[in-house]
Amino acid sequence: MKGHSGPVPSGHNDECPKGVRSHVFVISAIIVLRKGRQKMTKYTEAELNSFSKKHLVSLLLAQQEMLDRLNSNMEDLIEQMRIMNSNRFGRKTERLKQIDGQLSLFDDQFGLFNEAEACSDPNAEEPELEVVVRKIRRKKQKDQRELDLEGLPEEEFEHKLTDHQLDSFFGEGNWRRMPADKYARLRLVPASWVVERHSVDVAVGKSGDHQDEFLRGDRPKDLLRGSLVTPSLAAAIMNAKYVNSLPLNRIAQEFERNGVHISRQTMANWTIRCTEKYLVPIYDMLHQILLTYHVNQCDETPVQVVHDNDPSDPADVKGKAGHKNYMWVHRSGEFYREKQIVLFEYQRGRGHEHPEKFYKDFNGVLTTDGLNQYHMLEKLIPGLTNANCWAHARRFYADAVKAIGQANQETIRNSVAYQALTRISTIYKLENTLKDLSAQERLNERQKSIRPLVEEYLSWVKERLADTSVLPKGKTADGMKYSVNQEKYLKVFLEDGDVPIDNSAAERALRTFCVGKKNWVIINSVKGAAASAVVYSITETAKLNGLNPYYYLDHLLSEMPKIMAELNEEKQTPDREKLEKLLPWSAELPSKCRSRRR
Repeated sequence: MKGHSGPVPSGHNDECPKGVRSHVFVISAIIVLRKGRQKMTKYTEAELNSFSKKHLVSLLLAQQEMLDRLNSNMEDLIEQMRIMNSNRFGRKTERLKQIDGQLSLFDDQFGLFNEAEACSDPNAEEPELEVVVRKIRRKKQKDQRELDLEGLPEEEFEHKLTDHQLDSFFGEGNWRRMPADKYARLRLVPASWVVERHSVDVAVGKSGDHQDEFLRGDRPKDLLRGSLVTPSLAAAIMNAKYVNSLPLNRIAQEFERNGVHISRQTMANWTIRCTEKYLVPIYDMLHQILLTYHVNQCDETPVQVVHDNDPSDPADVKGKAGHKNYMWVHRSGEFYREKQIVLFEYQRGRGHEHPEKFYKDFNGVLTTDGLNQYHMLEKLIPGLTNANCWAHARRFYADAVKAIGQANQETIRNSVAYQALTRISTIYKLENTLKDLSAQERLNERQKSIRPLVEEYLSWVKERLADTSVLPKGKTADGMKYSVNQEKYLKVFLEDGDVPIDNSAAERALRTFCVGKKNWVIINSVKGAAASAVVYSITETAKLNGLNPYYYLDHLLSEMPKIMAELNEEKQTPDREKLEKLLPWSAELPSKCRSRRR
């Protein structure tokens, strides 16, 4: 070991990125030396010479073990740093075609800078003259600008030439008018504020049967009794926060710049109270409808709620951020293009009891990721089948390929992760061609074309794991173990044409919430978290069904007070027929609620 300057990482991580190499070696050395300090002792040359052969062999074996641990730690760190850099600076993609495009940018064989060599084919025949077809450039669609401006309010502006101006310039009778030059410009009118001052007539009886009785004119139902808030204002606040992801303090600042003073506490109170009184009945009806669908999808993401502490945890102090709560999302299956539903649900944990309660009356297929709490639902809820997500298996391999580094092109294409990614990519390519088919047609094609590829991939994974001479490591190993452990659940989509291949639709449904979470960071109260879940449900469902979220919220908050005013001790639930008229796919919604689709 004399003269040895340190261990060299083996395998695909034998090159450390510039700028991080020294940090990785230092971190790894510290980790290993701290562990080894308890087991290894530093000996002098004289002491080593006095040791027996058996003692020297044991020391060497111990040092080899330490070096193996150092190599393993170093490879893990390099992989993590490359994945971190790729996620931060690179394109977030798991598709093989796009990863190949990133890798081949400087590749001598497929590279952008060797396009002539890469694309040339010396065996290609020269085309005959009559075979060469001239490509016709596609003309720009006429009147596209007019289509873009269709339906917007218009004002006419005429820029006239008077007869006097024309006579002065051309001479009297020496001119004639031509068709006017016409063009359009788009002007933005900022949001305006109007104070509504209501006056309600009041009369009192002076004599007769109604003496001393009061009679008042018909008064519109207030959104919140004694409050300034109107449906349009509440809808604007909800739209700004839950659709455009603006924190309430920024909304308050924008209002302030327009001379309107509304504190964020007031806006929060309005949002919570309006949600509890008027939006929860719509949410509950959507929940009932969602459970009637044969396929649902579910996912969750962490969120911090300050005033939701765990009484059984002494470290979880009320008012102190840190406890990890969760926002769950439940949506209709990806292939249900009509009457799509997305529901959010706040829970303080990630245990199986939360989806168990939500899906207690569900009979169908639930597509999720590979967490065990979802698998438990199959045992706890009769009639529920759990399907897993192929995108998660693909994600492990994509991260492993990115971690190898772009400089190692040959290593990448020979890696187990790349081979696995190629197999899964083929499955996805075929699956993507089936999106527009009916459920039965999709099932038939899956049985015919995709099932053999799935079986071949899983057999290949098991063979690689069985080969103990070269065991996969890191993300590659994670992807293989995920595929084997989740085999039963990964095959569910092969038995049902309505089941999607992955859970990407549920992940996309969480995107707006996650963007908002980065802006407002935490939620203050449990009521605020529950109200946020309901409003996100309404707005995301509205978007999926082609509605403008602001106008839809404005319509709901205008109509729901009338419906709720009918409730009394005998009638404690709103009429279902009236609520159905307010659902996102109702034909009775006003036209302003519908977003234009081009």
